[in-house]
Amino acid sequence: MKQTINTTANHLKNIAHGFFLGIATAIAEPATILPLMVSHFGGSPALVGFFASLLRGGAVVVQLLAAFNAQSYPLMIGYLRRVFLARFLTWFGIGFFILLLGDEHHTLSLFVLGFGLFAFSFSAGFGAVYFQEIVSKVFTHQFRGKTMAWKQFFAGLGSILSGGIAAWILKAFPAPQSYGYLFIFSALLMSLGLIAFATVQEPIKENISQKEKNFRTFLRNGRALLKKDRHLSHQIVTYFLSYAYLLSLPFIVLEAKTKITLDAQTLGLFISAQMAGAMVSNLLWGKLSAKGNNRTTVSIAIVLSILGIAGAFFAHSAIGYALLFFIIGGSMDGVRLGFGNLIAIIAPEEKRPVYIAIQSNLSSIGIFFSIPGGLLLPIIGYHALYGLTLVLLLIAFGLSLFLKDLQK
Repeated sequence: MKQTINTTANHLKNIAHGFFLGIATAIAEPATILPLMVSHFGGSPALVGFFASLLRGGAVVVQLLAAFNAQSYPLMIGYLRRVFLARFLTWFGIGFFILLLGDEHHTLSLFVLGFGLFAFSFSAGFGAVYFQEIVSKVFTHQFRGKTMAWKQFFAGLGSILSGGIAAWILKAFPAPQSYGYLFIFSALLMSLGLIAFATVQEPIKENISQKEKNFRTFLRNGRALLKKDRHLSHQIVTYFLSYAYLLSLPFIVLEAKTKITLDAQTLGLFISAQMAGAMVSNLLWGKLSAKGNNRTTVSIAIVLSILGIAGAFFAHSAIGYALLFFIIGGSMDGVRLGFGNLIAIIAPEEKRPVYIAIQSNLSSIGIFFSIPGGLLLPIIGYHALYGLTLVLLLIAFGLSLFLKDLQK
């Protein structure tokens, strides 16, 4: 088993997975390109918020079911490979059907886009449990922070490259054909990263739990665990509120359209700026995590969310909006890395898949913040929506100061 812990090969495969996945998923970034796709097919702001949630929210509904079975698995990699295949076929399929339908069937195109985003996210619900369990097995707590920071760094780099690719495709082809080509090309690149991580060397887990007789018993035990472990419940509430930036983020680009000329080059700038923020910030997140400062990582990341959303009040130029997306990009990666490490720290080894699923399942309800955001926007306007977002983020920051970390 020892030879599989903290190996250079697994470290590089993890980074490659992040790099190519970053290129692919930036194509449908909820803050930039996705709102324009939905708007092109006649979608309302509420539908923009709904679709932004679908890209990540489909994972919520299946993680507990995945954990119910995964707690008794000595190996996860075989199951993860099936998830990878489903994600590739789904992403590729979105692009294929957009090209097939063209610009003549807007309602059907919206359905295909929505269903595809949900299926892509749904499969990730299983993959998230398998992936985090594998990462927790093959890397120690301190090295895991390092490898995940580097993974997110290169994911940011890949996403920056994606911004340039997206700008070129959007300029070279008319909509919606350009959207179809974006999904197809990014799916092919995504497959390289999926293949890389699918060959990770995973040790056999000996300390496993016997799964309950049925899923209902598992849910009852999970509810009891949540009541018993106050660190877990506190962490989940904090993680949930840290998603509050999504109440406003998908709509900032729509307000930007009323202030500046939003052409393909400018949109590419926004994508690249957000991913550059993510990439650069991981130099800090990696250092903090390697020293066991995951709580500090989360707190700083939430502060960046506050600064980014506050910037929406004052942005009146392409550079101003690019700076806003740069800050938000750094925040998103910090929150993801910090909470990903914290859950592995507080979870007993035999119950780690269950802890991972409970945190992901409950905190990820915050992914749907964009839905009420889309409903509130026509009623209260942009600035009131930004203000409400800031209040929730300030609460999240206060709670983050009391999270449990290594030796703290």
